[in-house]
Amino acid sequence: MLQRKIYQLCCDGREVCIFLRDQQRWIEQAKILDIEGDLVTIRYETDEEDEICSWEEMVRLESIGAITQKLASVPRGNIDPLVSEDCPEAEQIRNHYPESNQPE
Repeated sequence: MLQRKIYQLCCDGREVCIFLRDQQRWIEQAKILDIEGDLVTIRYETDEEDEICSWEEMVRLESIGAITQKLASVPRGNIDPLVSEDCPEAEQIRNHYPESNQPE
């Protein structure tokens, strides 16, 4: 089951956070590149003192304890969030059931 879900995340190409239980560490903002047998290839970056390092790692499927993915985020501060009227028309959800008190 986990292998199918990881394969789906690989196909989606979204960033995920992966917990490696044998190393007791989280890998943040990783992309799952490939699954071959019980090996999962992931790519991620780390920000170390004066440089950004890019890593590609192969981990065993049994090492993966958890996977999370960000669904949404809202900026902090004095920013008004977008509401449905501010969305492009193509992304707006139409009301399929008009209210009965509206004239037709």
